[in-house]
Amino acid sequence: MDTSLIAAGAISLSRDLRSALRKARDLGIKGVEIDARSGLDPEQISQTGIRQIRKWLGDEGLSVSAVAFRTRGSYSDPDRLEGRIAATKAAMKLAHDLGASTVLNHIGDIPPESSGRQWQLLMDVLSDLGAWGQRVGGRLCAEVGRAAPADILRVIESLPEGSLACDIVTGALVVYDHSPIEAVGMLARHIGYVHVTDAVTGAFRGRGRAVILGTGQVDLVGVLASLEEHGYHEWIGLEPVDDHDAREELAAAISFLHAL
Repeated sequence: MDTSLIAAGAISLSRDLRSALRKARDLGIKGVEIDARSGLDPEQISQTGIRQIRKWLGDEGLSVSAVAFRTRGSYSDPDRLEGRIAATKAAMKLAHDLGASTVLNHIGDIPPESSGRQWQLLMDVLSDLGAWGQRVGGRLCAEVGRAAPADILRVIESLPEGSLACDIVTGALVVYDHSPIEAVGMLARHIGYVHVTDAVTGAFRGRGRAVILGTGQVDLVGVLASLEEHGYHEWIGLEPVDDHDAREELAAAISFLHAL
């Protein structure tokens, strides 16, 4: 597999961004995910700060694959929603400023359309974020895993075209009793990012756990083949299970993907 398409979260390598970028370069990957909730506030970083980060990226031969901005609340929860929307918009602008086009987040529990007000609130918020993303060049990608593929598809198809993409998280799909391969097929036209992770199921839906890549129940060969079949040739994100050994685990994961 071409490692130029592999990315990892900078924060998993070091909480110091400069150090994280050096470690990413040493791993031989070309992409990093920037976490906008831990140490890099999109509403406070200056243009000078952005230029400095872009210089560091250029020095290490790296690109920002995505900005992660995982909110605590959902976009259908009215509690503190205005602040959540404003912060998400700032993250979308930051992604564009850093040379990326993708912001990663969940959208929270997805209500049935029959719920009326709650469903309409979700549609209004995501439509607003979609329009903002098209204006600034940073698109929101909804995590698919805990959220069922069919529910994410229902949301995407109810929004104006181009408002929302999705982030396929293979390990989370297994934990929540969904097929990653089927999810790729169902959402192929809307995939904006992919996290190749591994997991094992538990006794009940949602009770499984993440495991080191290649040691779980995700059919990784099948997933990568399905992505290829459906024309996905964008970033593949990796996530270590153990942050204490993240660098070694990521190196092993890269070698594993090389061998597939």
